[in-house]
Amino acid sequence: MALNRLLKRRDLCNYLFKNNIKQISKGTVSSNKLTNRALSCTNQMTILTSTPLRLLLNHRFYSIKAAYEDDVRYRNEHNITVIGQDIPSPYINIDSSEFPDYIKSFLKKQGIEKPTIIQSQSWPVALSGQNFVGIAQTGTGKTLAFLLPAVVHIKETTGRKGLGPRALVLAPTRELARQIEVVAKDFSSLLNIRCVCIYGGAHRGKQAELLQSGVDIVIATPGRLNDFLVSNTTNLSRCTYVVLDEADRMLDMGFEPQIRQALNGVPLERQILMFSATWPKEVRHLAKDYLGKYVQVNVGSTELSANHNIEQNIHICLQEEKIKTFNSIMHNISGDGFGKVLVFANTKKFVDMLTLALKRNSWLAVGIHGDKTQLQRDTIINKFKKGNCNILVATDVAARGLDVDGITHVINYDFPNTTEDYIHRIGRTGRQQNKGVAHTMLTNDDARQARNLIAILKEANQNIPVELEDLSRSYSADKEQQSKFKSRQYGWNANRRFNNYRSSNKPSYNSNNYRY
Repeated sequence: MALNRLLKRRDLCNYLFKNNIKQISKGTVSSNKLTNRALSCTNQMTILTSTPLRLLLNHRFYSIKAAYEDDVRYRNEHNITVIGQDIPSPYINIDSSEFPDYIKSFLKKQGIEKPTIIQSQSWPVALSGQNFVGIAQTGTGKTLAFLLPAVVHIKETTGRKGLGPRALVLAPTRELARQIEVVAKDFSSLLNIRCVCIYGGAHRGKQAELLQSGVDIVIATPGRLNDFLVSNTTNLSRCTYVVLDEADRMLDMGFEPQIRQALNGVPLERQILMFSATWPKEVRHLAKDYLGKYVQVNVGSTELSANHNIEQNIHICLQEEKIKTFNSIMHNISGDGFGKVLVFANTKKFVDMLTLALKRNSWLAVGIHGDKTQLQRDTIINKFKKGNCNILVATDVAARGLDVDGITHVINYDFPNTTEDYIHRIGRTGRQQNKGVAHTMLTNDDARQARNLIAILKEANQNIPVELEDLSRSYSADKEQQSKFKSRQYGWNANRRFNNYRSSNKPSYNSNNYRY
């Protein structure tokens, strides 16, 4: 039985029977003869034993046409870089795509006639069964980029027996997981796909019941998924399609152990897709460890870059002047007219403070952070989405995956810890080719971020304030001064520092000084 299963693997057949693939497909060679030939080919068996099993079990589920030379023009026009082998042709429009008819009908009902750039190249790669890494800016339609192939995977392939999920989607935050669930539930009613979303802060018992009743797609945050795996509430033995959405953010949040535990529990013949807005070394290491051979699709540059549809305004001020500067920005926005405003602060305390300050100035605002219950968070986000309240103040829980239409302005009351987070914050506006405006306040405490921020502004062809350049130069001068001070204090290098310490504080020991 195991041998028959192995002989179905395309890559294994290539190793064993390079000259007999046609005979295998026609069934003219018996399984016994095939087995004898395989055992007699010592050189081929050497290749098999020296090749990682994960690479041998690179199962292809679908048939996809190869790319044509004309596709190079499309990729160049949209700044798509593709790295890998056997890369299929991008889908230019839905009608000419190789999606099954039920997927085409679903997309037409949703009013989608043309894929986004990341969707055009990720869909055929995902349908080909290959592992995939997609690097693209926020707001480019990555959710459908991995959910549609997941549905095809479930409908067109046969899974193992059991109650575990057939597909797994991991997301860093509850808000992003819930947002993916909303899109996935559209398939539930139309295509009979069972989907459940599990995350912390909600009733664990109800989620456990849904998992044990049988499910096709699980959308989860790493912590809650790890909880259910450890307690044996569910398992991933049937899961052959895995998605890591916002992989860089999950690693930043310290979820790497939970991610690795989940990936260790899925079968080796799985397909893994990773989506990220940046390509840091931590994400590269994870891809190298678990994806093996994969196709990487970059939309734009892998270097840090902001959405060019966003006008970025930088305000340099003193710490005690921040609230005054914030009020001035809000008055200017009100004078110009605005849709929805998203305000970011680094701490829960300042979220509550800014929310109260806005209310006192007759601006209806709501605040969201980690101390809010899940019911409160859902209620607040729904108010913001529906336009019942047009100002949302938040920590970084809303920095990624918050897909709300009509956000015209983003204000960074506090500069985030990294420039990657800055890009994600301002990326909440200017989505789907719309224009957006971002206002960011910096103080002397943020001087270390000035240099990277200048590089982002230059890449996006934005105006660079003289005060920001002065802040960057002052930080560089301070670092140089500190370096000189340490050199004078401790010596030129570690050996000299140690020698100085030893010569000034310790007696010189040699054989003549010892007394017995």
